[in-house]
Amino acid sequence: MALKIRALSAEESETVRQLAHSRTAAARQVERAQIIWQISQGQGVPAVAVQLRVSEKTVRVWVKRFNACGLAGLEDAARCGRPATYSIEAVSQVIATALTAPQRLDLPFGCWTLDRLEAYLNEAKGIAIKRSRLDEILLAEGLRWRTQETWFGERVDPDFAKKRG
Repeated sequence: MALKIRALSAEESETVRQLAHSRTAAARQVERAQIIWQISQGQGVPAVAVQLRVSEKTVRVWVKRFNACGLAGLEDAARCGRPATYSIEAVSQVIATALTAPQRLDLPFGCWTLDRLEAYLNEAKGIAIKRSRLDEILLAEGLRWRTQETWFGERVDPDFAKKRG
């Protein structure tokens, strides 16, 4: 029995056509849209599978999902996986600490580095976190580390000129 695709509305047809020919959309979505577009143009499952270099099972899966869910069926479904390692409270504590000047916490340095932040969070806050995970959390929040200041740029210590003499 041949697999049939449901009738596409004009809006769905145009969206699928644009997505199938897109050069900027995600490759997975483009491939899925190409499957739907070609099936809607009357091609059979085996022909579409050969042309797009996917299995017939893949073509059937995406046609069935499109028939059931429409355009939303072309999106990735939620997947189960390992639960988050750090609670929302711990992540918010990491971000708050990174945004706080070390002098306000009575620390002997003028700016944070990932190593200093890791050590402080491990010892003072009791959050066991690695340097690489810190970097991921901060980048996800839109925070980036400044380049290390040298003698070319402005000093971290506000009393530098006075101390220099």
